[in-house]
Amino acid sequence: MNVEAIKAFDDNYIWLLTESDSAYCAVVDPGDEEPVIERIEQLGLQLSAILITHKHYDHTGGVKALKKRWPEVLVFGPGDESIDVVQLVVKENDTIALPHMDFSLKVMQVPGHTEGHVAYLSSDNLFCGDTLFAGGCGRVFTGTFEQMTHSLARIRQLPGQTKVFCAHEYTQANLGFASWVEPDSPAILARVQMTNKMREQNLATVPSVLADELETNPFLRVNQPGVIAAAQKWAGKSLTGEVDVFTALRQWKDQDYD
Repeated sequence: MNVEAIKAFDDNYIWLLTESDSAYCAVVDPGDEEPVIERIEQLGLQLSAILITHKHYDHTGGVKALKKRWPEVLVFGPGDESIDVVQLVVKENDTIALPHMDFSLKVMQVPGHTEGHVAYLSSDNLFCGDTLFAGGCGRVFTGTFEQMTHSLARIRQLPGQTKVFCAHEYTQANLGFASWVEPDSPAILARVQMTNKMREQNLATVPSVLADELETNPFLRVNQPGVIAAAQKWAGKSLTGEVDVFTALRQWKDQDYD
């Protein structure tokens, strides 16, 4: 499987999945149809599948137009959310075989950002929408802090070499908050410097690698003493368990940083 980023809006990434010997392709979270159609037609391919992680319009807004352009395309997505364009509902541990393509993806239910958010895992490639970002995580909108904590803990257990294909270019801002949480971390400082250089050259900072997230992303480090201490200092009270620590971190970022 080959993965290519298609830029959309100000900071979205739509992921294009292709195979070297196939005339077909798939896309993940096409919020805008125009850049997708342009790129697929440049490559001379046919769109066979669309994978949706959650209901937000910047992830689904292009689906109807893509269906009009390629009527036979199949649209996969979560069933726990109101997404009228989904044809094939997916759930935890489902394996999706993409039409006319030789690889499959396993479904992980990762609610929190929204109530029914899913991710798609193929080998060491994780397409996680707005659950996990490079250096951060999605806001908790229609899900719960407890759900998000559990979802991130599940992702934390994946192999360190897993590539994290999130849907937004938020890395610089996310690492700024990470620096608030762990100001003395050499790993965060090094990642900030590398990220700044990449963005100066207009390079994408995603996919990231899970091993780097485990070293530098505070929302995956809610079990680490330094992160717990920082969250408790901001909250002004003792925090018991990962849900409390995550909730404090997310509220801290929402209220004081973003």
